[in-house]
Amino acid sequence: MSELRQRQTVTSRSNHNSESPAQTRPSRQPENDHGISVLDIIRVLATLVLLSCGISYYMTNTESLLWGYRPWFTRWPVVKSYLSGPLTLTPAQLSLYNGTDESLPIYLAVNGSVFDVSANPAMYGAGGSYNFFAGRDATRAFVTGCFQEDLTPDLGGVEEMFLPVEDVQEGLSAAQVKVRREREMRLARTQIHKTVARWEGFFRNHKRYFQVGRVVDGESADPEWGRRGLCEGAQSQRPKRSEMDAAA
Repeated sequence: MSELRQRQTVTSRSNHNSESPAQTRPSRQPENDHGISVLDIIRVLATLVLLSCGISYYMTNTESLLWGYRPWFTRWPVVKSYLSGPLTLTPAQLSLYNGTDESLPIYLAVNGSVFDVSANPAMYGAGGSYNFFAGRDATRAFVTGCFQEDLTPDLGGVEEMFLPVEDVQEGLSAAQVKVRREREMRLARTQIHKTVARWEGFFRNHKRYFQVGRVVDGESADPEWGRRGLCEGAQSQRPKRSEMDAAA
């Protein structure tokens, strides 16, 4: 009996030692990775960009992929102007680019900045409704609206356009009138500056026009510089003192 018990004990130990570590150790289950990879983010962004470009192409009148925006480096005339450097033109030289010579671009200037408006010959070219702006700096006309008399960069005296007409008698001293006049003159000059900046910004930021240079020696080319009176159209726009006092 003792011999039989010893054999059973040895057999049990032998079976226990023959088990492999893989059978005795608990197996680890692979963890599921539910995170978003960088590649997934790139795919989503690329899909959104392509979708936006497709919608832009079919919804914009210009069939643009960027909702009408055209970077300057995609427009050959702008690139050519950038590579050749800015132009410096005298008023006489600028006058050659008035749309009558089809071999030349169409230029106009505002506040001394020359812009290429060749992309719109129907408006600025020969026979166009705004051809009188082509080939010149007509800053004064942009302020006064007098397109016949004020096709010049000369802004002398334009401040009067924003000064009130004295149509009432007020009991102010000469010193008070002087102080008020100086204040209103400063406001008038600020108004002129804003108007000129708005028009200059219009051409500079236009998607079809671009700046090519500057006008130089403008004053000496105009014998009437600083001696022009206010045109009739601008004169009629002047506010009246009585109306200003009533509004106040």
